[in-house]
Amino acid sequence: MALTQTLFDKLIAQGVILTTAESCTGGLIASQITSFAGSSAIFDRGFVTYSNQSKIAMLDVDAQTIENFGAVSEQTAMEMAEGALKNSMATLSVSVTGIAGPDGGTADKPIGTVCIGLGRAGLTTKTHRFLFEGDREAVRTQTVAKAFELIEKVLP
Repeated sequence: MALTQTLFDKLIAQGVILTTAESCTGGLIASQITSFAGSSAIFDRGFVTYSNQSKIAMLDVDAQTIENFGAVSEQTAMEMAEGALKNSMATLSVSVTGIAGPDGGTADKPIGTVCIGLGRAGLTTKTHRFLFEGDREAVRTQTVAKAFELIEKVLP
């Protein structure tokens, strides 16, 4: 699922302001949001934090979290989502971190492993772990689609 006009309109109607914290998608979620005319009404900013150091510096991810759980973990996705909220004017954040391939997979975290976090001002941050199939582009595309699906699910 891409960002649909229906979801876009729902975000506007509810006064939701989004921020993104993206690693494996490299800004694809933010790109889809800003492809809509009037996106400034629902989008504050996007963080592309591909390296571990950028996650720490821009999103206040704890270095110990990355060391203990890895950059691709629900714990890191949670801290990315919370850091994006803290460092923006947004009311809803989505974070993604994963292994798109073709290299980098392990037995514990094979290629296609993606963690997505959703943060909402005043609420507990939710995280999800997925295993997507296909090549690098397929994993990235599925990640973006799942992120929008999860955003839609958290809206009343």
